[in-house]
Amino acid sequence: MLQVLNHNELTFSCVHAFLFPNLLFSEFIAEDGNEKFWDFVDTVKELTVYKNGESVRSYYNLVIKKAGQFLTALQVNLLKFALSLRSYSPAVHASQQIGSDESPPEACLAFVSVHGQHGCSTKDLKKLLKAAAGRPKPYLYKNEHRYPGLNKTDVPVVILYAEIGTKKFGSFHKVLAEKAAEGKLIYVLRHFVAEPRPQKMLLSGYGVELAIKSTEYKAVDDTQVKGTVNTDEDDIDEVQGFFFGKLKNSHPDLQEQLEELRKHLLESTNDMAPLKVWELQDLSFQAAARIMSVPTFDALKLMRDLSQNFPSKASRESSLFQRLSETMGIHPGDGGLFINGLHIDLDVHNPFSILDTIRGEAKILEGLHNLGIKEENLSKLLRLPMNPVEENYALDIRHPAITWINDIETDSMYRSWPSGVQELLRATFPGVIRQIRRNFFNLVLLLDPVQEESIELVKLAELFYKHKIPLRIGFVFVVNTDDEVDGSTDAGVAFFRLLNYIADEYDLSQALMSMVSMYNKVEIGEALSVDTVSAYLKKKFPKASAARIFGEDSEYDDKRKAGAVFYKKSGLGPLPLALFNGVPLNAEEMDPDELETVILQRIMDTTNFFQRAVYMGQLTEGTDVVDHLMDQANMVPRINPLILRTDRTYLDLTASPDDWDDATMFSYLDSKDKTAVIAKRMNYFTKNDEDGINGVTVWIVGDFEKASGRRLLLNALKHLRASAGVRVGVIDNPSGGVPSEDSTVLYRAVWAALLTQKNKAAVEFVQKILKEETVQLLQQGTKMKNLLVKGMNADAFEKKFNTMEVDFIRSQQLFCRDVLKLHTGQRAVVSNGRILGPFEDEEEFNVEDFHLLEKITLSTTAEKVKARIKQMGIKGKQASDLVMKVDALLAAAPKGEGRRDFRFVKDEHSVLHFAPREDEVFYDVVAIVDPVTRDAQKMSPLLIVLSQVVNVKLQVFMNCRAKLSDMPLKSFYRFVLESDVSFLANETVSAGPVAHFLELPDSPLLTLNMITPESWMVEAVRSPYDLDNIHLQEVLSVVTAEYELEHLLLEGHCFDLSTGQPPRGLQFTLGMSQDPLMQDTIVMANLGYFQLKANPGAWILKLREGRSEDIYQILAHDGTDSPSDSPADTGDVKVVLNSFHSKIIKVRAYVTRMVLCSIAGGGSSSEDGEKNREDVLNIFSVASGHLYERFLRIMMLSVLQHTKTPVKFWFLKNYLSPSFKESIPYMAEAYGFQYELVQYKWPRWLHQQTEKQRIIWGYKILFLDVLFPLAVDKIIFVDADQIVRADLKELRDLNLEGAPYGYTPFCDSRKEMEGYRFWKTGYWASHLGNRRYHISALYVVDLKKFRKIAAGDRLRGQYQALSQDPNSLSNLDQDLPNNMIHQVAIKSLPQEWLWCETWCDNASKTTAKTIDLCNNPKTKEPKLSAAVRIVPEWVEYDNKIKQLLRDVQEQKDNDRATQTQSPISLLHGLLLCKEV
Repeated sequence: MLQVLNHNELTFSCVHAFLFPNLLFSEFIAEDGNEKFWDFVDTVKELTVYKNGESVRSYYNLVIKKAGQFLTALQVNLLKFALSLRSYSPAVHASQQIGSDESPPEACLAFVSVHGQHGCSTKDLKKLLKAAAGRPKPYLYKNEHRYPGLNKTDVPVVILYAEIGTKKFGSFHKVLAEKAAEGKLIYVLRHFVAEPRPQKMLLSGYGVELAIKSTEYKAVDDTQVKGTVNTDEDDIDEVQGFFFGKLKNSHPDLQEQLEELRKHLLESTNDMAPLKVWELQDLSFQAAARIMSVPTFDALKLMRDLSQNFPSKASRESSLFQRLSETMGIHPGDGGLFINGLHIDLDVHNPFSILDTIRGEAKILEGLHNLGIKEENLSKLLRLPMNPVEENYALDIRHPAITWINDIETDSMYRSWPSGVQELLRATFPGVIRQIRRNFFNLVLLLDPVQEESIELVKLAELFYKHKIPLRIGFVFVVNTDDEVDGSTDAGVAFFRLLNYIADEYDLSQALMSMVSMYNKVEIGEALSVDTVSAYLKKKFPKASAARIFGEDSEYDDKRKAGAVFYKKSGLGPLPLALFNGVPLNAEEMDPDELETVILQRIMDTTNFFQRAVYMGQLTEGTDVVDHLMDQANMVPRINPLILRTDRTYLDLTASPDDWDDATMFSYLDSKDKTAVIAKRMNYFTKNDEDGINGVTVWIVGDFEKASGRRLLLNALKHLRASAGVRVGVIDNPSGGVPSEDSTVLYRAVWAALLTQKNKAAVEFVQKILKEETVQLLQQGTKMKNLLVKGMNADAFEKKFNTMEVDFIRSQQLFCRDVLKLHTGQRAVVSNGRILGPFEDEEEFNVEDFHLLEKITLSTTAEKVKARIKQMGIKGKQASDLVMKVDALLAAAPKGEGRRDFRFVKDEHSVLHFAPREDEVFYDVVAIVDPVTRDAQKMSPLLIVLSQVVNVKLQVFMNCRAKLSDMPLKSFYRFVLESDVSFLANETVSAGPVAHFLELPDSPLLTLNMITPESWMVEAVRSPYDLDNIHLQEVLSVVTAEYELEHLLLEGHCFDLSTGQPPRGLQFTLGMSQDPLMQDTIVMANLGYFQLKANPGAWILKLREGRSEDIYQILAHDGTDSPSDSPADTGDVKVVLNSFHSKIIKVRAYVTRMVLCSIAGGGSSSEDGEKNREDVLNIFSVASGHLYERFLRIMMLSVLQHTKTPVKFWFLKNYLSPSFKESIPYMAEAYGFQYELVQYKWPRWLHQQTEKQRIIWGYKILFLDVLFPLAVDKIIFVDADQIVRADLKELRDLNLEGAPYGYTPFCDSRKEMEGYRFWKTGYWASHLGNRRYHISALYVVDLKKFRKIAAGDRLRGQYQALSQDPNSLSNLDQDLPNNMIHQVAIKSLPQEWLWCETWCDNASKTTAKTIDLCNNPKTKEPKLSAAVRIVPEWVEYDNKIKQLLRDVQEQKDNDRATQTQSPISLLHGLLLCKEV
């Protein structure tokens, strides 16, 4: 029997997580908003005084109670789940690391950093602030904890490093918060614990698998392991529900009989007789039937038990189950998990990402629930299809103002090109632009001809035209539109008229050439003049009349105003401008030095868009390409970046508080409640749609005593009159201090009109009083009652206007300051909760902008929300309010894939139903699962925990597969996950989550695999047992194992902007500010992928010094913590790792200078010289399991015995046992060699292997270019089970004759094995031709050549193609290089370099330089006996190693106490127990 127990070392190891729970709590709360974070900080600012006097549990509950002031009951449950996952520990560790990098002052419990200088007390602050302006400001990362003060940028930045809740923090916080609120400084808080304890904590959120291993070849070490005595017998003696410890205590007279019963039950439990084919066929249905037959609340536990222990449970299933038909496009046997219709792919998602999903859903669910939307309506609103926010909006380029210089489709110069759209699908070399006679690519330049910047752009356009780039080029000239101005006085008008003349009299291409010729006459630094234009006309067209062309009666003035009108209506910024297929280029892209590269890159990117359209049948031969472009969803009538930006901020309109009339009381409300009060009180100008529901609600915010505020409201009301279904509310944000009657005259009149008048009259009156002439009348003493318009109720208005208090205007002013983050007097617009602003003083928001805003608001979500609310039967103002609030909620939610809706018909025999608790927010969870698959192993424990954390309506659909021909599950599995932190009876934290394996069979050989999140790199750190070969019959007591999370991965993809392809061989380094070069790697050609090991903290990614830095420059990046345009000067990219989520960044580089040498060959020349001076023999090997590690030590000894050259061994760390890693330093010291442990995480995009042996084979060949530091230029791989009899320096120095690696061919000399030589027949014989099949037990790799020819990328590409077929690459590590022998050459090493008894005759053994203990398919002789028989010196080597290990054992206890810890010590544990 196997069980996991609490190992005594682990009792304290999780305490670290709860020494600072307030830090973890604060990170959770921070994700709900900065305001809540600081409210929580204020609540717990000196809470640690309770910590010493309370138990851990009491302190934990106290902080939970404090957090509950800011969180709903659902959010508190999610907080507890997050704490059990240790989800926010990396964020705290990252902050700690950043603080440690600051070199904190000694003996400081907390300290401030002011522009690089430090202080330990509040007294130091004044001195530090005084001279701060002269020092550079510190770098602030994204999502910093910044105190909500006035948004000033010209004040010092003070970073406080402290532990929330301590007295020292409290004293600093009080001073800094006051100064930040006054706008005297920017206050940033980073978590920092001055004296952190080095204890570890247990993690959860991963899986553990015990896979049944093939025993065809015996690979188990015969060395005995001392077992751990199990002292807690009652915990491990439960067998099939009987607790034998208790039974023996209760019935001491029945000891023998109870022992016999216990043995019988154990034997029946552990019976693993193979099933017959007919028994296998319906296993899936039998398991499902059994699950369906038990009460609902037990069904998930039963499914977990069946799936996770399936190999030992399979023979007991016997029920019949009705076969279910395929449903909803999901095939029998497939699995799927859906939360509120969102697909949770368990191959991609892990508990940390699922926590994020359910937390994001909680906000929407609670919001809709608070708005009174329940059950069916809630589900339908949730599943509304939301249009994604477009990245690039475009203008319609079919405008008459555009003068097109060329037309790809009709101009004769392109007539030799093919015109079919199918040409797009024809293969070409990367980076080649297809020449097709269609207007696929259109460039429009908007220019003022007189501007100096226009000159280079026109020359570039001519360059594109001259080189026949398939680019249609158009111009919009924006010149003086005054009718009084003509070409004789204005150079722009003269230029425009001359071009029209040339185009009319000659042709457009001549006009383009003339533009360039004219600009060539303009000196650098000067502008185009009338004289230059006139001189050109006289010289080039001497017969033309200048007066007729330039004069006031010119015939060539057509479309002069059209250009200016197009430009004005477009809403675009300052000239010059460029539109590519209607999409405006930004200011950086408009740099003439960059524009050519940008346009070519846009052509490449757009080609992909058109290829997809052709492939999908959306673009056919008869389609007008430009019309197709202009029909896309990103087309808008006007470009206003404020409206179209992708990062949009929304108000939270889901609260429903009391209505506070008192401004003082209002000021104490939080942002959410302030917003709700304003929304409840708001009155509107309306123009109702036919159904009486307004789809768009606009709030106009401003000071209406200022002209800019009045213009903004006037434009909104003009838009209201032209548009149906919009309503306009008004919020006053008066300038200066507290509003008075004098400073709010116009606004009170607006408000009085809204409250007392009918809509039409109110709109007319407000439009009248907002006009400047009316304002002047008021200032001259005209009474408001004298300005009333026809149709108004004068008495009602006058009464309301004269008696109106200004207190509610103060509330609005507070709302603007605290929620909208506006200074007094600033303007903004709020559209269905979306905040646009603040506007700059001179910034205008005109009627066209309001039209655009309405279009964008409706198209994103509002139109669909309105239709749904209309179906609910709600009408009038209530419906319009609900549209606004629901739209703000749904539009603010992150846009992902669509939600699916499931309806199961006739589900009584196939679906488990779990009803939610009534009158509470619930999650609609659908699980589709075959109960005998890996999905069931993962999904069942996840669903159990999910149902404990949140209220769920759960449906589990049994999607069984029929006619199984093989055992569907060949492993035991545990998913380590808890819903809450658990405590012991003594009020301390429990040891934490571990994997428990109970009642496992004795007979099979098991191998342990960790199934962790993609970004984790874990290693076994403590276990005396061979985790690769667990055989329970030979285990006397407890099997224990501990794994440590050693690294979090930083992954990325890099592309060359000029070609769109990965910059093959580009080298990156990763480090921290104190140590800039801690890791290095190269970029793969496969998807431009790179991978670097890191830990929580702030990291700096940069190009490696040498060729990479010389040739390339980083231009842009995504997913990082630097501004995307920052690296142009520094070359550094800042990346913060602060969560367990995968961190995947995208880097775009470009070539700064062309060189003839390759960058893929390795290090710089200085490094090469260094390596030549240090002659080291680099040997690489892999091993898994104690037997192969025993062989590995002997192989190392044999290498060292035969060379005088210094040796460095490189071992794949991923699968080494803790005992090997503990002993290797002693062996290195005893025998005088160097060693390094290397590791690489199998990339998620590369086809995954599931069997451990095949994974290890993959590591031998697939990652040779990235496993080792770039300075290593040659490496020899030696199999662990090899004995070396020669100096490997000879092999290293062997001339590989241009090949990247050399392998030894298989021997042909042992004739009795001829029938087993598979490479001599069939596929291999035809594929290899005259070449020989090589063995992968020994090979030498020239890493410089290997990287230079991208051999690794080629091997991975071929592997990806072949590995999809489970029958190919049966010997992955040698089949792959032999398969690629024509693309990646192999140098055949002399035969004596590898002798193997299986394939080589005895005569050749005498000259053998290495002996390999190959498996013998004929005799299947165990490795150990073969080693002793074949290699005489093997026993002597073995005895030497055994003696060394005995000596080492005496020192281990002392050394273990001094072992160094990794930067983040996060531990997860596994403990297995064998019942005797």
